[in-house]
Amino acid sequence: MPPREKNPTPKYTAEFRAHAVAKARLRGDRTIDSVAAELHLSIHTLKYWLKTEPVAAASATEAPLPVEGAATSWSAAQRLQALMQSYGLEGEALNAWCRENGVFSHQLAQWRQDFSSPPREAKDHRAEVRDLQGQNEQLQRELRRKEKALAEAAALLVLQKKFRALWGDEGK
Repeated sequence: MPPREKNPTPKYTAEFRAHAVAKARLRGDRTIDSVAAELHLSIHTLKYWLKTEPVAAASATEAPLPVEGAATSWSAAQRLQALMQSYGLEGEALNAWCRENGVFSHQLAQWRQDFSSPPREAKDHRAEVRDLQGQNEQLQRELRRKEKALAEAAALLVLQKKFRALWGDEGK
């Protein structure tokens, strides 16, 4: 019996691999499994590529940062892209990147802080929720107090009725 030939592992081009990684990283609410199925890949292959491919490969497929206009007019997506591209750069490398892209390092620091901290509306919202929770607790305490008073009044009325029934029969 002749030996069986192994099915050779398919070879993928670097362009296909970069496209697959970018699609997996920008998948939104889809699963990696669905992206792998769409590309006719093994999920394990795609996960391996995601682990080994640098993050810059995903941003290479995105639109480049705008050259014209002030960096202050960039959209949130463009600012996030700039933060991803400049991540890990320090000192002269960061300054060179900033010069190439028309951004100041203090802008990057501010954008990083803006993305990592909750918006001010959320902070105001949390304070409002805390106030409403306090009001709710106070109303709950008041409701429990009134329920106890109502139960006590009902018990007194029942006792009064029984007392009248008991003494009313003897007086006749």
